[in-house]
Amino acid sequence: METKRLNLVDMAWLNVETEHAPMQVGGLLTFQIPDGAPKDLPRRIVEHYHQFPQAFSPWNHRLRSGALRTVAPEWELLNEIDVEYHFRHSALPAPGGERELGELASRLHSHPLDFRHPPWEAHLIEGLEGNRFAIYIKLHHSLIDGVAGMRQLAKALADDPNDTERPPFWALPPKKRRKRSPDEARPGMYRAVAELMGGAAEQVGSLPGFARVVRSMLKSARSETGTAGLPFSSASSILNSRIQSQRRYATQLYSLAEFRSLAQNAGVTVNDIVLTICGGSLRRYLREIGELPDRPLTAGIPVSVRPADDQEAGNALTFIVANLATDIESTAERLQAVASSTRRAKHELSKLSAAAITQYTVALMAPYVLSLVTGMGGRTRPVFNVTVSNVPGPEGPLYIHGAEMEAFYPTSLVTHGQALNITVHGYADTLGFGFIGCRETLPSMQRLAVYAGETLDELRETYGDRDGGKKDDAAGEPKAASSKKSTAKRRKQTTKSATD
Repeated sequence: METKRLNLVDMAWLNVETEHAPMQVGGLLTFQIPDGAPKDLPRRIVEHYHQFPQAFSPWNHRLRSGALRTVAPEWELLNEIDVEYHFRHSALPAPGGERELGELASRLHSHPLDFRHPPWEAHLIEGLEGNRFAIYIKLHHSLIDGVAGMRQLAKALADDPNDTERPPFWALPPKKRRKRSPDEARPGMYRAVAELMGGAAEQVGSLPGFARVVRSMLKSARSETGTAGLPFSSASSILNSRIQSQRRYATQLYSLAEFRSLAQNAGVTVNDIVLTICGGSLRRYLREIGELPDRPLTAGIPVSVRPADDQEAGNALTFIVANLATDIESTAERLQAVASSTRRAKHELSKLSAAAITQYTVALMAPYVLSLVTGMGGRTRPVFNVTVSNVPGPEGPLYIHGAEMEAFYPTSLVTHGQALNITVHGYADTLGFGFIGCRETLPSMQRLAVYAGETLDELRETYGDRDGGKKDDAAGEPKAASSKKSTAKRRKQTTKSATD
């Protein structure tokens, strides 16, 4: 059977898995069934998908068993999968609302994946109010990173509502299949050693550039006016404690066009707006429960270093650290502090070669991974307080059997020392926020979604368009959209959320 070795980053995600911290990511997609469609359209989709047992990379990767599984793990590449195991049919008691959908997603995301199968599963969930259904998917982070995963999913969705024959995502062959070299056919341990030795010269040559960036980061952090985030520079908080296995999940849906307008008016980026909303939400939430540190929280922001035409599985990510300025009361001032921090972090990263980026990523993440492997996660000072990811998505509407996708809400992972994860996913003219956290560590975590809307309102007051345009009166409230609204009208909503 053909095999494929995991790279070092993929191995790390595999080795830090624990009972209370499964390393899985995914998403919750909602769809509007069109007028005139069969009443049993969800069942027909399931039956259609179950006709495709053949799977391609990475969906056919199963962890190889054996004595070297934890030392030099390899994927076995299966020709077929148990499709009924991987793609399941679920339902909410109709009419299911956003809250009920959030509760189900919380439960599904709490359970670890079974490595006796390729580590992913999907659920088509019918019974949503407003003649809708959802698809929830989760996959192990060692299998693929979020950017590549979303590209794979998007390929399985049609841009034509009349396309009803498209295969599911696991049955789509990759565009390019690279032939394996003789070295790649050798045992995993040999390949790992050869790869490390072969890249040694390049790594050594990049050390001076890496050292310069580290010195620049330290200088900025020590300066009185420095606003750059620095690893291990933030205070410990309730976000960085030990966790349990159960999750709580909340979502918000916003207008991408509005975020772009706010960013342009403020002279910042859309991601700065996202981070400021997250910082404002965290400030309110932690102050309410009496856990707001005096020093600002920091965010670890994954940055994709995957080329646009790269179809490979695995992970291709590095991180920058940004200041969330949670010690600043004014939302407008907080935005400028966040923007200053991200500009500096991206500027420093741009100086690095590919080899130096590898060194930077290892230097940044090694203490975090080591703390998880040794069981010290949540007991030492955090590298950063919270992970905030912003994943770009398809720019046009997508369909399954004529049902239009309304929104994509991401789900991510939490670990000991990182009890909260905030991920944002773009789709068409929307940004879907997914807040996922440890149920026991963060009481009433769904309030983060509400406070995100309140922070957005404050940004609107300062940087909103002055043309008298109306905004949703219910912005930030965790409620379901009216079932009488069409998909187009749903898209124009300022916000929508599913909370548990």
